Amino acid sequence: MLDIAGATALLLLSLPVVAVVVVAFACDTALQARDRGGLLYREPRVSRGRTFGLLKFRTLRTDVLARAGGHARLLEAERANLTWLGRRILKPWYLDELPQLWNVLRGDISLVGPRPWPPQLVEQQRAEGLTYRDEVPAGLTGLAQLSKGSARLYADLDLEYVERVGALGSWALVRYDMEILARTIKVMARGEGLSY
Repeated sequence: MLDIAGATALLLLSLPVVAVVVVAFACDTALQARDRGGLLYREPRVSRGRTFGLLKFRTLRTDVLARAGGHARLLEAERANLTWLGRRILKPWYLDELPQLWNVLRGDISLVGPRPWPPQLVEQQRAEGLTYRDEVPAGLTGLAQLSKGSARLYADLDLEYVERVGALGSWALVRYDMEILARTIKVMARGEGLSY
């Protein structure tokens, strides 16, 4: 219920921001030929053991995205790979993640949880005996998104969240997730983008 109510509210509240993104995208693609292509794209990710298409606003140039192989994040670290819109607006404010609210409404992911990883990285974790990505839903946000400036690995933060969730009762879990959501908004408001 928290996921549906929260994602619906956030989608409605974000409509003006989405409108700005669409206008900025139209201007960017009109002025920069190398930035042309679709605004939205999907990446294969895993949540609760199932592969699905994670929606994102495109931050990479189309030619760069074609060689991403389903995991664009590594290529996003190089500023030259990004579109003007991706570099100036989407990545610093995490706005490329807004379409994932639709993934929450579809039940692909939860609002809070471990990050949805690409299938090949999940396979590596399974080979190491880590199967929590098959057992819990991935999240739009989580401890990994709050770790800017931290030396901790995202996988360790995801595992910490899963272990804590297993120890919390229902209402304590709701409070914990709400705290992570509130902290995520503060991180977004700083406009510093992800650390890679």
